[in-house]
Amino acid sequence: MKRIALFPGSFDPFTNGHYDVVQRGCELFDNIIISIGNNSSKNRYFAVPEMVEIIEDVFKDNPKVWVQAYKGLTADFAKEVGARFLLRGLRNTTDFEYENTIAQANRHVNPDLETVFLITSPSLAAINSSIIREIHRFGGNVQDFIPFHLSSLPSNNPG
Repeated sequence: MKRIALFPGSFDPFTNGHYDVVQRGCELFDNIIISIGNNSSKNRYFAVPEMVEIIEDVFKDNPKVWVQAYKGLTADFAKEVGARFLLRGLRNTTDFEYENTIAQANRHVNPDLETVFLITSPSLAAINSSIIREIHRFGGNVQDFIPFHLSSLPSNNPG
């Protein structure tokens, strides 16, 4: 049986830290589905279809990695696509506390789902999407933090 892992998140935007977790996860899993969820409590900076395209381009040469948007519960989506693992990156203890709670809830909804945590590489631990969005929103250069080229504001954010 294939070891399929979901790497769920809003990825708004997808960062070098996310990229690192996926690359390292490819050593552990047969396939990784980068699954972009729609968090109704967040106002997105990048449109989901735009981010799907960007991430697909980043991994175009890696047949182990797929990208798919989804709605609903992550644990249900995992069942739908045959994933038995969730891949999550941890930058610090605050991330662990948050992710542990989510992992327990996902396990309650889908008892066959195992969450696997990878510790973020130290050089990438300070990166997060919120900071990147803020720098970009005010015209700053974010190229050192993301694995794709970004020159202007995203299509759904006129500034």
